[in-house]
Amino acid sequence: MKTTKAIIFFLCFCMIQSAAAAAKLEDEHTPISFKVEMLPWKQVNEVLPNKSKFTVIDVETGLHFRVQRRAGNRHADVQPLTREDTKIMKKIYNGKWSWKRRAIIVLSHDQMIAASMHGMPHGAGALINGFPGHFCIHFAGSTTHRSGRADVSHEMMILKAAGKLEEYLQYADPYQVVNTFTVAVNQQDASMLDMVITNPTKANKLHRAVSRIESIRFANLPSRSQKNTSELLCMEFALKADLYLREEGKSKKTVRFIMRRDHVADRWRIDSTALLESFIK
Repeated sequence: MKTTKAIIFFLCFCMIQSAAAAAKLEDEHTPISFKVEMLPWKQVNEVLPNKSKFTVIDVETGLHFRVQRRAGNRHADVQPLTREDTKIMKKIYNGKWSWKRRAIIVLSHDQMIAASMHGMPHGAGALINGFPGHFCIHFAGSTTHRSGRADVSHEMMILKAAGKLEEYLQYADPYQVVNTFTVAVNQQDASMLDMVITNPTKANKLHRAVSRIESIRFANLPSRSQKNTSELLCMEFALKADLYLREEGKSKKTVRFIMRRDHVADRWRIDSTALLESFIK
């Protein structure tokens, strides 16, 4: 128990500084490894068998709570252990249950695993914990039970939890960057949004504009570029978007993307000024 508390303390401290730093930190003077692993679901399925109990740590807030795995064969279906654990989980979601994905770290004994959760009770629940059902935790290679496919938003959050999202974006093409932008908007993840735009420190108006968007979907967004972009420094395209806006409902919009980088070795970012113009028209 003391080891678990020590890991949570140091990990939460590191996450306040940087999620990526937390993924890389190791203390060579202790037997505890602070390296966050991105383990494949097949392996996690054995590490965390049904009825196992473990700790969930939210990357953004550092808040943590205990859960038990109760079911799931393509990802873990889990429930908070106690009413107090449910209370902490709901605090992470600002007091309202939500399907929004969040980057988390699963702590089991002295092993830390990158993962992603949503915050919506659904289905059956057996524990006396004030949580009406269960929720899902995805790991690398997990899929949804209904579609049998990986959930892109969960995948991005797993990369974030592992401290590997920056590395992914370093090699991402312009369309993959826009896909990450879509996830950031849909999950209302401000830190992820800042990772894909230019001038994030001056993007307050853009943050306010996209915070009004409950969901956005680009019907004609390619999974990746069909042409070689390795020698380009600028690229422009427009995508048709279906939006659901808070207090306004459904809307359609054409969003203009200007992708920039200063050097071919740099990673692509979305021009925040041009993007803001699309959302305030």
